[in-house]
Amino acid sequence: MIRRQDKMTETGDTIASPSPRAGTFEALRHRNYRLYWLGNVVSFIGDWLDQIALNWLVISTTGDPIMLGLVNLGRGLPIMLFAMFGGVIADRVDRRTMLICTQFLAMTVAIGLACTVAFFDASIWLILLLATCRGLIVAFNMPARNSLIYQLVPRNAVASAVSLNSVTMNMAKIIGPLASAAIIASLGVTACFIANAVSFTFVMAMLMLIDLPAQKVERREESLVQSLVGGFAYMKTEPVLLMLVAVALVPTFFCQPYMQFLSVFSAQVFDAGASGFGIMTAIAAAGSICGGLLASRVQREARRGSIMLIFMSCFAIALVLFSAAPNIYVAIPILFAAGAMHIAYNSSNDTILQLMVDDAYRGRVLASLFMTRGLMPVGTATMALLAAAVGPRLALGLMSSVVLVFALVLWIWMPRLRNLRV
Repeated sequence: MIRRQDKMTETGDTIASPSPRAGTFEALRHRNYRLYWLGNVVSFIGDWLDQIALNWLVISTTGDPIMLGLVNLGRGLPIMLFAMFGGVIADRVDRRTMLICTQFLAMTVAIGLACTVAFFDASIWLILLLATCRGLIVAFNMPARNSLIYQLVPRNAVASAVSLNSVTMNMAKIIGPLASAAIIASLGVTACFIANAVSFTFVMAMLMLIDLPAQKVERREESLVQSLVGGFAYMKTEPVLLMLVAVALVPTFFCQPYMQFLSVFSAQVFDAGASGFGIMTAIAAAGSICGGLLASRVQREARRGSIMLIFMSCFAIALVLFSAAPNIYVAIPILFAAGAMHIAYNSSNDTILQLMVDDAYRGRVLASLFMTRGLMPVGTATMALLAAAVGPRLALGLMSSVVLVFALVLWIWMPRLRNLRV
């Protein structure tokens, strides 16, 4: 069951035991997290080098958008299908060891891709196979990566650790594509694959330098499927946990496709062309970095549940305003706010889950969040169909309004979530 290191007030509020105030960068004061964070910086940038180079390779060699879609489906579908099984494994073994093993397998695939492109006439089907293998490895890597955070820092620094991780991911979204474009232009697409393969050596070195006692893992007689069912049963016993998972999934379907729709707004709504699309993408990413830092600071001083719901509401409101913006000049600052609130609510939600969930179920609960990898393409397709019927402005405005209503419903009818302090 959920660990209760807190007490309940007469009004039903959940109040955590007092803990020292932790700053925005508190997690970096701890050696283990610094090593983990440095590894993530390199890992996330390497992922973007690989992704951009792979997309460019496919479209430049085949010229077929369908094949591009298949390759990206190969990367994403295994994550949605097998991440929960990755969470089951993460709850059964030492998580750092699991992370090192999956990183080694990912490095092997990266080396295979680099060699295939450098020395052989790589067929699209071989590239699709390697991309699918990478997606399958990520399905087991991400639950171990996320659930390890709680072991690296004290409880009062978890919010800082989660937020800095989000900031790092969004910094990589800016640095990675820029670096890949420069490398492809100067050295060719193969150099990106080589750089990504080499990056794994640094990541694995940082993981091996982390000084952690061997994780105590309970021996279990149940099968993987029984463990998987047990994870869902555990979440079902606590309505707040289910709502936290819903808070992650609902905005992913209804709001997160806005990033894919920036190209539509740039071309069809604001008539800003490719340059406008690039500017808006960069602005949203910059807002995301600020949102991660904001979440880390604000969560120290108020009810985490209330703050999370406020962030989610502001995210939806910002997108509704963006959909109604008369021109790109008005849209850009609103888009910055949308990017900030998007990551702020995500970081807040992840932090609450990290603090509430029993460690024996941590991998499985956090793995449930990776279902977003499958929901976002479905949400994008839904928004595209709606845009074809009523136009992109109204489509984005309507879908964002659903999330705003969802946040208001949770605020009114889920006081345990609203008053949550952990």
